[in-house]
Amino acid sequence: MPVIIEKFDSGSATVGPDSPSVDLLYAVIGSESDLDVRALVEATIPAICRGMVFQNYHIEHKGGGIWDVSVRYGRLEGEASETPETGDPPAQAEDTLGSSYSFETSGGTQHITQSLQTVGRYGKPGKNPPDLKGTIGFNNDSVEGCDITVPVFRFTITHAIPVALVTFGYAVTLFQLTGKVNNAPFKGFAAGEVLFLGASGQRRDSEKWEISFAFTASPNTAGLQVGDIAGIAKKGWEYLWVRYADVEDQKVLVKQPESVHVERVYDSANFALLGIGV
Repeated sequence: MPVIIEKFDSGSATVGPDSPSVDLLYAVIGSESDLDVRALVEATIPAICRGMVFQNYHIEHKGGGIWDVSVRYGRLEGEASETPETGDPPAQAEDTLGSSYSFETSGGTQHITQSLQTVGRYGKPGKNPPDLKGTIGFNNDSVEGCDITVPVFRFTITHAIPVALVTFGYAVTLFQLTGKVNNAPFKGFAAGEVLFLGASGQRRDSEKWEISFAFTASPNTAGLQVGDIAGIAKKGWEYLWVRYADVEDQKVLVKQPESVHVERVYDSANFALLGIGV
């Protein structure tokens, strides 16, 4: 069964105001069949590369089951080469493929075991209650915590994409990016803040597909403090949890934060592969 490998010098770009382009270079090994090679290439190559759309590809048989493949990407005919200034609203920054944006801000629920600040401690007359260092719901040997409402930002980008660009390989790319976090700045968000929830699409007419891309965002934070533990940094979709230890305070055995752990629970990926710009 043939395999396809991207060459080390792939991705060379020709930059110019009239006809900028990018060429991806591959080698296919293990087949003498022109049809098999073309099928593998068309299932593998991305629809969009560096903000440019697929134009054509060329294969050349080198003998011995080896083929050279070059794939050309460029701007659509009539597409402006200028990049919109930062801060332009979506309507001004809309690309020639056609796009629309929608968003929703709502409250999500999060279970926490630490408060931002203890604003009061009250005990029996003449007896000071122990300092729990912000621990919520300490009950003899457990920390129960509580549920709070946190802001959630969800947004959807819908693109009308030419039929020729919506290949099986592109659909597989969308599948592989689902459940990933951006590894570079994306749509005004820093790396680590955006989670890709998936895409859905339908063929609108004989020329275009309409595909909607769903995301949710959570901000990166730094300078957090839990109890006496300071200087904590956490990216938006990393998970923070607290380990508690028994401590004696006011002659009472209580639980206080002993250590804070930040865990990566989502893989990151290059959202430029979505083909909707960054």
